[in-house]
Amino acid sequence: MHPVSTLLLAVGIVLLGILWLRLHAFLALLLAAFTVAALTPQSTLRAQAEAKLGAGDWTAEQAESFASSSPADRVAEGFGSTATGIGILIAMAAIVGKCLLDSGAADRIVRSAVLLVGQGRAALAFLASGFVLAIPVFFDTVFYLIMPLGKAMWMRTGKDYLLYVLSIVAGATMAHSLVPPTPGPLLVAGELGVDLLTMGLAGIVVGSAASLTGYAFARWLNRRMDIPLRESADLSIKDLESVIRRPDSELPPLWLSLAPIVLPFLLIAADAALTTHLDRLGEGAPVPSWASTLSPAFRTLGDKNVALSLAAAVALATLAARPGMGRSSLAEAVRSALAGGGVIILITSAGGAFGAAIRQGGVAETIERLAGGGSAMAVLPLAFLVSALVRTAQGSATVAMITAVGVLAPLAESGALGCHPVYLAMAIGCGSKPVAWMADSGFWVICQMSGLTEAEGLKTVTPMTAIMGVAGLAVTMLGAWLLPMA
Repeated sequence: MHPVSTLLLAVGIVLLGILWLRLHAFLALLLAAFTVAALTPQSTLRAQAEAKLGAGDWTAEQAESFASSSPADRVAEGFGSTATGIGILIAMAAIVGKCLLDSGAADRIVRSAVLLVGQGRAALAFLASGFVLAIPVFFDTVFYLIMPLGKAMWMRTGKDYLLYVLSIVAGATMAHSLVPPTPGPLLVAGELGVDLLTMGLAGIVVGSAASLTGYAFARWLNRRMDIPLRESADLSIKDLESVIRRPDSELPPLWLSLAPIVLPFLLIAADAALTTHLDRLGEGAPVPSWASTLSPAFRTLGDKNVALSLAAAVALATLAARPGMGRSSLAEAVRSALAGGGVIILITSAGGAFGAAIRQGGVAETIERLAGGGSAMAVLPLAFLVSALVRTAQGSATVAMITAVGVLAPLAESGALGCHPVYLAMAIGCGSKPVAWMADSGFWVICQMSGLTEAEGLKTVTPMTAIMGVAGLAVTMLGAWLLPMA
């Protein structure tokens, strides 16, 4: 079977499985992986094994083992290697997110942002808070958290309700698809071989530009549409008054609230900086005593799994310090976090198996030819388009990113991209934004929580997310052209 036909069949299985058969994303991705692995001819596997052997990447024994492996073995290998790379990270991120919410740390971050910029710029504070909180917390949860504060702000100002709603969406949705440790960016970074520090920094830059573009559109739209606050089933006016009256003294301090988010990036960055410094010394050069002392500790603490585990420990300590929080309540919070994180680990690991099966099917050369030889200016829009098509069809940004990276990762591996693979990761993430509509669970969360009708959502949320995606792609392509880092 031709590699392109196999690829189209695989994507079709994912989409039809989710949309028509109503399968869980885990089952749809795993079914597609098994199908592609079963259809991959032995000659293709042997050719890849010989290429790895010739390049010195594999021993003769490893090459022969791969060439003679069964489809089930290859799928299990892809699943297991992905779980190895992301399992601990997602579990720890789930704990961080749950603790930020339950301890009041997330509430503290939002209130501090509003206090910093002033009530007149509350929408900008919601934008920034949504972006920061969506790094360790899923989009739906961030929106559930901040939306009551947006409604409470409307009760104080009596205006700009639509701007508050769209500002929360603009900040949270971009971080959700571009900045690890949320599952989509985490898996894409792993599949493309991008370290988390580079992925995080690039995601912050591209995501900030896209979010600010969405914010500008929201301000323009707010002047042309007057949407009032409507009492929704999830939050009554009485509940809003309790949000307003909640004393600051019950919330943890800002530095402690931000610590679980900032700490992993600082540890990973410190390890990267020290490693770079030692590499620049050159072979045979004397290593400073301070570097010899700090290097083992930084190498340990800067490991992504350790760094995020320490962040989870800080978040748990913050929750444990909350008045009235007993050991049973703390244990229940962890159990709840891990239950949700476990589902995400299964989905992303199945996505890793799917991507591995696609790559082993021999699609790299075909995609490279279709993309004009693999140049960044051709590949990046293609990555955006693939991700956008899958997102529009089935609604999930994470599934869209998993599918797209499975299709396009071979280009990064072949070195034909012409720029750092982080740009491909950014293009895939930006492509997961269009088109937010009825197929997207997040679209319904936004409408139900904010009181927007479906028609109002299509007129506001849908075009804004599409504009942000295109803006992010433009920034990504500009960066790949000016600073390819190849």
